[in-house]
Amino acid sequence: MRSRYGIVFIVALWVQLGCRAERPAEEPESVSVSDVGLQTPESMLHDPVADVYLVSNINGSPLEKDDNGFISRLAPTGEVLSLKWIDGASEAVTLHAPKGMALKGDTLFVADIDEVRLFHRETGSPLGSRPIAGSTFLNDVAVGPDGTVYVTDSGLRAGNQGFAPSGTDAVYRFDAAGQPVAVARDTTLGRPNGIVADDSALTVVTFGSGEIYRLDPASGTRLETLPRAPAGQLDGVVRLADGSLLVSSWECQCVYQVHAGGHYMPVVDSVPAPADIGFDTRRNRILIPLFTENRVLARRLASQQ
Repeated sequence: MRSRYGIVFIVALWVQLGCRAERPAEEPESVSVSDVGLQTPESMLHDPVADVYLVSNINGSPLEKDDNGFISRLAPTGEVLSLKWIDGASEAVTLHAPKGMALKGDTLFVADIDEVRLFHRETGSPLGSRPIAGSTFLNDVAVGPDGTVYVTDSGLRAGNQGFAPSGTDAVYRFDAAGQPVAVARDTTLGRPNGIVADDSALTVVTFGSGEIYRLDPASGTRLETLPRAPAGQLDGVVRLADGSLLVSSWECQCVYQVHAGGHYMPVVDSVPAPADIGFDTRRNRILIPLFTENRVLARRLASQQ
């Protein structure tokens, strides 16, 4: 009897030790990817089904229809799985200056100057596009809880010294037929950039005015304006499970966490030109494309541990 229990104990201990040995090493808090061929990375998105990071690369001017933009696939370790997974240089693909991205089912939506292009989330194959007449700088894309797709127009055009206002500032949604409908269209929108949709409103951050406000998705009425951030030129926005926001700021060179009441706390700093951020909920990582450095950064958010 003693011998049998002794064998059982040894086997149980061996199984435990074997399981521990097979567990992967703890993933690093920060992963930086550079010098791999990224070109003007503008947006970074986690595909939780494939567990990969998608990066949109403008590869030149954000306004030029040069058909040389591309989308990269990276592993969470930073390994480049496919630098030009979706490539505008391919005969089958049109992609000029890809910016914000969003996933809805098996479709990847990508903002591209004056159209939103659709691709298959697994194969990258093109699935058509949705042009928006009169738009000039489609920037970020979001999908609401009901499946509605929204996109911002930052209202920019080419100017003598870079960018100039085009007066097309707007937030659009696509109806059931895939046609664009203006939720709000006015220069008082302050060059809307990042957008996120929840059950009750659209939260928009602005590059021009440095505001964060919430819009009624049906009427476009401004429901709330948060206190201004300490620094402006706001780009990307993510809503976390606790209701707080992550917002990137070019002026601050940081990512803020914005709590209820408009309390801003930098959670990542010293990041030049942080563009359209994403979030990896599996690893609690902020995904940050560094627009001017041809580099992307994945940094664990300590408050979410």
